[in-house]
Amino acid sequence: MSRQEKLLLFVLGCINFTHIVDFMIMMPMGPQLMRYFHLNPQQFSFLVSAYSLSAGISGFLAAFVVDRFDRKKVILFGYIGFVAGTLACGLAPTYGLLVAARTVAGLFGGLLGAQVMAIVSDAFAYERRAQAMSFVMAAFSVASVVGVPLGLYLATEISWHAPFLVVGSLGILVTGLVVRFVPRLDAHVQQRGTRPHPLKAITTVLHTPNQLRALLLTTVLMLGHFSLIPFLSPALVSNAGFSEKQLYLIYFIGGFLTIFSAPLVGKLADRRGKHLVFTVFAILSLLPILLITNMGPSSMAYVLSVTSIFFIFTNGRMIPTQAMVSSVVLPQQRGSFMSFNSSVQLLAQAAATYGAGLIIQKAPTGQLLHYNWVGYMAVTLIFLSIFIARTVKAVDKAPVAVPAE
Repeated sequence: MSRQEKLLLFVLGCINFTHIVDFMIMMPMGPQLMRYFHLNPQQFSFLVSAYSLSAGISGFLAAFVVDRFDRKKVILFGYIGFVAGTLACGLAPTYGLLVAARTVAGLFGGLLGAQVMAIVSDAFAYERRAQAMSFVMAAFSVASVVGVPLGLYLATEISWHAPFLVVGSLGILVTGLVVRFVPRLDAHVQQRGTRPHPLKAITTVLHTPNQLRALLLTTVLMLGHFSLIPFLSPALVSNAGFSEKQLYLIYFIGGFLTIFSAPLVGKLADRRGKHLVFTVFAILSLLPILLITNMGPSSMAYVLSVTSIFFIFTNGRMIPTQAMVSSVVLPQQRGSFMSFNSSVQLLAQAAATYGAGLIIQKAPTGQLLHYNWVGYMAVTLIFLSIFIARTVKAVDKAPVAVPAE
């Protein structure tokens, strides 16, 4: 991997880091936010899903136009808006204004994930793509090891406003890195020739079964995954007896382990096959899901062991998924398709989060009821995704070269 490629992946990783910390920090702060604003599970799930819903809508609308522009300009526009929205979250004094600020952050944040993956897919051949994506997705691990524990510490010692203000301030610095180090990325525009009608983006997807199956794979995975994630911390505190001050250990240890496991999974997927590696990790992830959602009062060692393997297996499941999904289109349509994919993913996250909030109830004793029902639903969906993944076929195996600065 060349120095230019490494630098590009580093900057994209920084974008992902701030983006992921901003999104992830809401969930472990669940017990604190529910207590501070006197929220029930439904209100908390709405707060979390507001970001995903707005991001999904903006990502869908962006899909009609993003391939007509330099990818650097698109990601810079989205990132500046995202940073502004995150800072607004840190300044929000009420639940209503916090929901509004999360919506604004989501509107711009909906552009980021898809464009990061589109850039990686343009720059790296299919045979090297899973490894490249594993480096960018390592931002999730770093966010878990550094971002979330630090955010929880700031929220506990200062206030819940502090994590958003810190992430927003860091985002200002990352904006400078994007301006300075991300090269112009418009080869896909030059190859298009005449510009097609914007609606062609969606008609192409609707008339391509392979792309529809890729979107279905994303939808089913996100419905299963994000029915669990928002209530992971509240359930461990209420049902397993885990301390709020110890929650950072879950993300620190799980994220630390995935820093090492993610690159290995990426290499393995490139060498042994994306579908095979996805299937193995999808099956392995079912066990910790069942253990977590049925967990009663437990020791710290047991909780951390189960959540750690949950992090490793779910992260291992997503790396080959991203490589498979990105390969169902050619570079000229990749930005649009990845925006559609991101939109579907975010809307599925919002639906799963809000749906889980409707199922889960809070008992008078403080325990969260029916989390195990959500777990059984998640296991069913993830098992179904194994069969869907087998039908997704790669059509792109050539990169668009990253131009010099």
